[in-house]
This record gives sequence, structure tokens and C-alpha cells, in this order.
Amino acid sequence: MLAGDVAAKRFAQTKWREGYDQQQVDDFLARVQRTLAEYERGRPADPVTAEQVVASRFQPTRFRTGYAQDEVDDFLDAVVVELRQHETRWGVRD
Repeated sequence: MLAGDVAAKRFAQTKWREGYDQQQVDDFLARVQRTLAEYERGRPADPVTAEQVVASRFQPTRFRTGYAQDEVDDFLDAVVVELRQHETRWGVRD
């Protein structure tokens, strides 16, 4: 997974069922994207860690548009795998 993959990721939107707050998810993924871009350039500075992704929580939405929770959760699982590989390679500790 590359930084561009994170930037290009789109999630289904919910309206009448619970979803995740879109702005919170977008802001968090922007941090993940910056972290992956730094790894790609070979200079991680204050990276988002896999453990931070695991611990991330987003405000649920009801009666307003949100992101499908399962899709976000599945994508974040893939992000965790990618970040753990980088952390092992770079010796990053949480």
C-alpha cells in the first residue's frame, strides 16, 4: 500500500444507518497518508503507528451521512499490516 492508495480510497456513504464521521476519518487518513509518503521518501518523522491505527475511534453518525463502518474498519486493518512492515524495517517503536 502506498500513500496514493490511501489518498484514492473512497468509502460507501451511509445515511439512514450508523456510519463513521466522515471528517474524522478523512483527517486521520490524511495523517496515515503523510506517514506512508514519508516512508516512501525514506525519512519517517513522527509517523502514525500501527498501534495508533488499532486504537483509533471515530464518532458514529445517525441521520446524517457517514462512511460505512465495515469498509473503514477493513481498510484500517490493511493499513495496520502495512505500517507494521514499515515499523519493523525502520525500527519504529510505539
